Amino acid sequence: MMRNAAYYYDLCCKHRGKFVKIYCLNTRKEYVGKIVDIDRQYVWLEPSQPQTQGHGFGYGWGWGAGLVPISLAAIGGFALGTAFFW
Repeated sequence: MMRNAAYYYDLCCKHRGKFVKIYCLNTRKEYVGKIVDIDRQYVWLEPSQPQTQGHGFGYGWGWGAGLVPISLAAIGGFALGTAFFW
């Protein structure tokens, strides 16, 4: 069943600060991390493992460094952290 962005907004608000796995339809990737912020367009995840982009240490320091924005309209799946963490 396809859900709309309002459904995922409410779901993400309820699970802010928790680890989740989100499947993104437009990139066809799964993102695992902690929900740190939500607005009406995006959910912002702090990845559970650092993702390097080839820039070495020190790249991206400061507020918001390493956060991954995922469009609420592109979410195709959502799982709570207890479903995949031991």
